[in-house]
Amino acid sequence: MKKFDTQVQYLKYKVLREVAGKAWDDTLYEKILDIPKIIIPGPTPTTRCCIYKERAIVEERIKIAMGGDKSNPNVIEVIDLACDECPVAGYEVTDVCRGCLAHRCQDACKKDAIYFDHNQKAHIDKSKCVECGKCSAVCPYGAIVNFKRPCEKSCKVKAISMGPNKAAKIDNDKCISCGSCVYQCPFGAIMDKSYIINVIDILKKSQHNQKYKTYAVVAPSISSQFVHAKLGQVISGIKELGFFTVVEAALGADMVAYKETQELIEKGFLTSSCCPAFVMYIKKNFPKLVEHISHNLSPAAEIAKYIKETDPTAKVIFIGPCTAKKAEFQQEIQKQYVDSILTFEELQALFDSKDLDIYSLPEDVLDNASYYGRIFARSGGLTDAVKQALIELGRTDFEVKPVVCNGIEECRMALLKVGKIDIGNFIEGMACVGGCIAGAGCLTHGEKNKAEVDKYGMEAYEKTIQDAIKVLKK
Repeated sequence: MKKFDTQVQYLKYKVLREVAGKAWDDTLYEKILDIPKIIIPGPTPTTRCCIYKERAIVEERIKIAMGGDKSNPNVIEVIDLACDECPVAGYEVTDVCRGCLAHRCQDACKKDAIYFDHNQKAHIDKSKCVECGKCSAVCPYGAIVNFKRPCEKSCKVKAISMGPNKAAKIDNDKCISCGSCVYQCPFGAIMDKSYIINVIDILKKSQHNQKYKTYAVVAPSISSQFVHAKLGQVISGIKELGFFTVVEAALGADMVAYKETQELIEKGFLTSSCCPAFVMYIKKNFPKLVEHISHNLSPAAEIAKYIKETDPTAKVIFIGPCTAKKAEFQQEIQKQYVDSILTFEELQALFDSKDLDIYSLPEDVLDNASYYGRIFARSGGLTDAVKQALIELGRTDFEVKPVVCNGIEECRMALLKVGKIDIGNFIEGMACVGGCIAGAGCLTHGEKNKAEVDKYGMEAYEKTIQDAIKVLKK
């Protein structure tokens, strides 16, 4: 039964599952060296020079599954050992070169990096080339092409480059922790740190120590993930892991929709605060626009705050699709409300580490939020919720003029226009194309996920935002 989009995700999952299994049994530090042998049991290497290198790479994956490099503040890390199979990126002369007489490429190069063989075919001296691309721009045949590694190509904020050892290098000053590189790397050489051991520790202590209960706050995009199980079975599975109850982050989205709408009316112009990667992008690239970021918490933090105010002894674990959430909840304000984070990939590993067959479980109920809170999971959902909140607040005198940005490139284009042309008064930014349904921590990615989220929204018992929020006050 296929649970993942790629074999890279499956390998990552296997490491997480083994780490989690041994953490449950309190044997992790005794048997940690057994994990590489379990993941790669045979004598034949899978893709690299030898089985010893494969196992060394798995050992690095284990370290990241256990929290990674504590000295690195970024939640995204590069495994240098695994990052050696991609061709060296940059401008290359292809077979399309006709050996023409014009030699425009050579004339355009200011570094004397272009030379010709006896057939007049062009070549690039990489020791001189500075990757300016001028040769490519003037070639009449388009024979000089800029080859980019998948990680570099996927990173829209230009945070990835090649280090001295030809491995990927992440610039933490530019990185927004969106995880696009994690999902796109064909060798799994870039991974997000996991806090799965921390979650297991919290669950075990709550089971043995009745002084606190552990709440799971699940993102609405969960409705599109465990495609072979019913959502009610997934909820039952989460409770079987030891969670006291499961609450929708979508209920926090309902709360945020009302607050963000009121803030928009008050300020007249606003950028959304729901996507942590988008917020981080503004702070790092458009610091003059920081004052326009909504001061509201993200939906997950908002509902976690409510849970902790209602039950001061509560521990809250957020379960969702987002690697940037792992960075968000290390911030001072958010970490007082959320105790740890799991992605959907990690939740699947937790299920299987306990040999929990969610497909055979009875269906539980998850019905805390409205349609509008649930559709926050896809691009345009927040905007729809703000429009609805205006109606429910009776503010027909205020017109929202939204700019829905689907992916960080659209976010950049919108932010560049602020203050220069009239683009609207509310920018909804989603770093992942499609929204949270395409987050790096998802089990599956694709357009079908949008339909699943909309269907999940339509099944909401509470039909208005106000009705959902009223439930909290009972």
